[in-house]
Amino acid sequence: MELINTHIKDLYVIKSRVFTDPRGYFYESFNRETFQGMGLNIDVCQTNISRSQAGVVRGLHFQSPPHEQGKLIRVISGAVLDVVVDIRKESATYGQHFAQELSEENKLCMWVPPGFAHGFRTLLDDTIFYYYCTGYYNRAAEGAIRWDDPDLGIRWGISNPVLSEKDAVAPRLRSIESPF
Repeated sequence: MELINTHIKDLYVIKSRVFTDPRGYFYESFNRETFQGMGLNIDVCQTNISRSQAGVVRGLHFQSPPHEQGKLIRVISGAVLDVVVDIRKESATYGQHFAQELSEENKLCMWVPPGFAHGFRTLLDDTIFYYYCTGYYNRAAEGAIRWDDPDLGIRWGISNPVLSEKDAVAPRLRSIESPF
């Protein structure tokens, strides 16, 4: 596996070594020792899977301490534009975002540590998204930031996505007190 730095400290894109032959492909999606060797101590306690049609935006979500979650994320089938926003108050990149296409084709994944809001836009129908989480889901600790917050300047490439009720009324970043 190859760890690829982003412009935001602690946020990484990870490229797996993919083995292909006439039968298809194989790659190791998670290996605790490999990740530890790259400096990432990822202790997975929960995994989640979502399936979405093209044009859906999920996010931007986070969980507040002490129930924060780090997420190792990847697409199993289809494609997304994955977006992460740094909401760590003391970070030099607070309020900045990073976007990366994750797809079945490129087989990239991302490590999103606690202190980031995360969301994605599905680019293809029947996209299956997989999350390895370092903390358990806790409804009382969940938070969200408006997907189209103009202060963030995220280029989602869509103006009228399918949203959950919660995401449609999420506040702007400037309206929340970041718990990180």
